[in-house]
Amino acid sequence: MTTIDHIGIAVHDIQAAARLYTEGLGLSLDHIEDVTAQGVRAASITVGESSIELLEPLGEQSPIAGFLEKRGEGIHHISLRVADIRAAMAALKAQGARLLQEEPVRGVGGALVAFVHPRSANGVLLELSQPGEIGDKEMGEGA
Repeated sequence: MTTIDHIGIAVHDIQAAARLYTEGLGLSLDHIEDVTAQGVRAASITVGESSIELLEPLGEQSPIAGFLEKRGEGIHHISLRVADIRAAMAALKAQGARLLQEEPVRGVGGALVAFVHPRSANGVLLELSQPGEIGDKEMGEGA
């Protein structure tokens, strides 16, 4: 693990939520993208070496829609940046952690991501995130 990559926050309206960070705190909204495979629209706001990731559901079937319905807006997950996601997954599995996927999936910014079940992480949905350019080479994409 190298650093906290981001903190994911579930929101009903990205534009309204982003105003707190951009207008209220003077931070920059880096980009907004739809990650259709995850069912979310995500906005990234850099804070130092990490970021805040605002997550808005793309539809009723989105896991974020279910989260919002059950819990309302708030922290959804904490993401840790890793150099080698498969090695990190294997190490966690060896310690008995339950992962929500067997293989990493594509996340925001092209990163490879995998989630650790909250029951294995003290009640926190924990995400492992390997930056996009490394992930692209492993997935056979890019240069």
